Amino acid sequence: MKKIAIQGIAGSFHEDAARRYFEDEIEVVECKTFTSVCNLIDSDQVTMAVMAIENSIAGSLLQNYALIRDYHLKIIGEIYVHIQMNLMANPGVSRANIKTIYSHPIAIKQCAEYLENYFPDVRIIENQDTAASGKLVHDQKLTDAAAIGNQRTAELYELQILDTGLETNNKNYTRFLILSKHAAPNELSNKASLCFEVGHYYGALAHVLNTFAENQINLTKIQSVPIIGKPNEYTFHVDVEWDSLKKYEKAIHAILKNVSSLSILGEYVRGELAIHNL
Repeated sequence: MKKIAIQGIAGSFHEDAARRYFEDEIEVVECKTFTSVCNLIDSDQVTMAVMAIENSIAGSLLQNYALIRDYHLKIIGEIYVHIQMNLMANPGVSRANIKTIYSHPIAIKQCAEYLENYFPDVRIIENQDTAASGKLVHDQKLTDAAAIGNQRTAELYELQILDTGLETNNKNYTRFLILSKHAAPNELSNKASLCFEVGHYYGALAHVLNTFAENQINLTKIQSVPIIGKPNEYTFHVDVEWDSLKKYEKAIHAILKNVSSLSILGEYVRGELAIHNL
C-alpha cells in the first residue's frame, strides 16, 4: 500500500486530490505543515506526497516552490481539483448565530467577496486547514461559529451545510503536484517543470523564453521566486508542454547557454483540466 503524505487531515482538499489521483487503496499520512510533508519524503517515511502549488483565484503558493527546490524533490504528476467551498456549522446553528468563521487562509481568500457581502462583521480566524476548521467546530461543539471547507469535511464531522458555492468565481481550481524523492521516467510525459536563474544583462530572460517559442514548446506557467539572502535576485519556475519530445530536448540544450543554473524538477503526464460551466 502506498503511503502518501498530505498537508492537512481527513476531509481536506489535499486528501481529496490524493484519493482522486491514485484511485487505488492508499494510506494517507497527515501533516501539519508543508515542511513536514517534505521531511517525510526526504526521510523515506512515505512513498510520495501531494502538494498544492496554485489556485485559480488565490494564486501561487510561493513557499512550496522553494520547498520543492530546497528538498530536491521530483514532480512525477499533477491533478487539478475543482474547489467548491461550503459554509458549515453544527446542527441547529443558523447563519444569524455565527460570530466566528474558521478556515485555511487560502480558502478565506477564495471566498473574500462572499464574506464581505454576507458576514462583514464576523470574526474570521485563519486555521491550518479547512478540514481542521470543521473538526474544531465539531469537537468544541461551537454554537456561534462556522467553518469553510468541502462537502467531505461536513460529512466526516457531522456538520450541516448552511451555504454552498462561496468561492468568488465558480471556475475555482487548485493544481496539486505529486511529489517523490526520485524521478519516475514515463515515455508518455508531455509536460515538465523547470527552474533556472539568469544573469543580470539585457534580454537574459527573453532569450530563454524565445528559445521555447522557437522550438514550439508551450509555456504554460512562469513564476519568479525571490532567492533568500540575495536581494533583487530570483529563481524562475516555468511549466512547459510539448508535442515533440525531440523539440523539447533541443530546447533544453539550447537554453543551457543562457542560464546560470537549470534544474528539471520533473517530467510527467499533463493533468487534465475539465472546466465546470456552473
